[in-house]
Amino acid sequence: MSETLQEQAAADHAMRHWNAPGRTPVRIGSDEHKQMFCRMLLETHNPYKPAVIDWPPLAPDELHRITSLPIWDIAVQTEGRASIRVATFASSMHDPLLRQALDMDGGEEARHKVVLSKLVEAYGIKLAPEPDYPAPKDPEWAWLVTGHSECIDSFFAFGLFRSAQKSGYFPEELVETFEPVIQEEARHILFFVNWAAWYRKNLPWWKRPWFSLRVLAVWAFLIYERVGIARGIDADGVMHDATFAAKGAVSVGEALSPRAMIELCLAENQRRMSGYDERLLRPATVPRLAKFALRFLKK
Repeated sequence: MSETLQEQAAADHAMRHWNAPGRTPVRIGSDEHKQMFCRMLLETHNPYKPAVIDWPPLAPDELHRITSLPIWDIAVQTEGRASIRVATFASSMHDPLLRQALDMDGGEEARHKVVLSKLVEAYGIKLAPEPDYPAPKDPEWAWLVTGHSECIDSFFAFGLFRSAQKSGYFPEELVETFEPVIQEEARHILFFVNWAAWYRKNLPWWKRPWFSLRVLAVWAFLIYERVGIARGIDADGVMHDATFAAKGAVSVGEALSPRAMIELCLAENQRRMSGYDERLLRPATVPRLAKFALRFLKK
């Protein structure tokens, strides 16, 4: 194995496996907890460069499958919005470690947009003109929307990506190229759910109900937004946020039953989270809802 391949393999392994020193329990909301989830994100960063990705040549049928997917416009725009939202929230931080970790998160979101842009350029995919990405007026609200949105979309994207890999819908070379992007999303939502728990614990008791109400409002907004996505672009022609899961489910992967797809999403979510320190909280809401849904689906 060449030195470059060895470095890539080491960086990939480091991105997926991380443990903090020691084995003693960590109190949620403590400074040690903050140190842990911030260090996890910072120390598992994979320094791959989108500009030097060697996009694999595709056979005509493979190229047609990739270019015909109705997801590329919305995927590029989603990452564009996410990067500015995270960067804006990061700029509001006074804690140096949190600021550093959030800057890393926002930089990786921006890199995802570059990866997608390089892909569509490499394969001649035509995109709609991109809108502007203004900085949000309420940084915390935008961060909460981005974090919870990624918790929903990444859960289903994990399963869809694995299904597409198993079915051969995506050629193996392209799967390997995109794999770091998918794993980065796992790191992002792990960081987010730990930040949210830490942040709530450190609020004065009289502010916690308001924060909980904001989170409920975020969930209501995201449900409303996804109903809009299911109906298509709105009357003003605005492309709303979504990721791979929102538009690609009907086009990609094996012919799985709803139950089999949910089970695959649960298994992939567990696999992608399994390499990180067990003392860190895992995203729980979407997996819990998925397990509840399984009660009503036939085996």
